[in-house]
Amino acid sequence: MRHVDFSPLYRSTVGFDRLFSMLDSVGQPEAVPSYPPYNIERTGEDSYRISMAVAGFSDSEISIEAHRNVLTIKGERGTEANGEGSEVLYRGIAARSFERRFQLADHVEVTGANLKNGLLHIDLKRTIPEELKPRKIAISADASKAKQIEANSVN
Repeated sequence: MRHVDFSPLYRSTVGFDRLFSMLDSVGQPEAVPSYPPYNIERTGEDSYRISMAVAGFSDSEISIEAHRNVLTIKGERGTEANGEGSEVLYRGIAARSFERRFQLADHVEVTGANLKNGLLHIDLKRTIPEELKPRKIAISADASKAKQIEANSVN
């Protein structure tokens, strides 16, 4: 395992702590959960959709929370009561609880979520504030209109 020491960079940068933490965590192997499966789609220039297969979960058993650039989706199933006198011979449909976390880029907001046919769709939109958008600067071509400041000469 390779480990990179970012401490020299901490001395000369301000506000990049989160970036260094993310870079440091990339190199560390961790158990990545594979349940439930999901897709991430780009639906427009600045819009995205996360689709997650949550068969058997109702909307009251799923919670979605966005906090500080982290989207957390939790599913908790209650105890399932089978019919009286019945027993499950084979359980192929997962009935376990889950928690998925997604790192969101700056200015990405959750615009909506819906559950249909066992798929949870979460719509995301990136909205860049006006002050961060590039703006066009006009160039004046007439040099005679430009103000010229000169110092008065004292003799």
